[in-house]
Amino acid sequence: QVQFVESGGGLVQPGGSLRLSCAASGSFLGIWTMGWYRQAPGKQREFVAIITTGGVTNYADSVKGRFTITREHAKNTVYLQMNSLKPKGTAVYYCKLVMGAEFWGQGTQVAVSS
Repeated sequence: QVQFVESGGGLVQPGGSLRLSCAASGSFLGIWTMGWYRQAPGKQREFVAIITTGGVTNYADSVKGRFTITREHAKNTVYLQMNSLKPKGTAVYYCKLVMGAEFWGQGTQVAVSS
């Protein structure tokens, strides 16, 4: 089993910044891929960013240049720095760990509004 502690969500004005964090714990090996997904009201969950154990990253086109995913491998923690946030960024942001199976965090709410 894998447990997650997600934090950093909140309300921010358009153009503002937030930093999400996701700490994973439990019985898993040190080889993993972790990422962030988001689900806006009435929409399907979508990919945002991902980072491998080796530090390789990938981003959705909609966030490239504005979001940065990083990780502290020793702490099994990933971060998502979100800059220049837009109202369409309003969503519940979920952390996901892939290690053969997939494990999801509980989500953290991000609201971008003036």
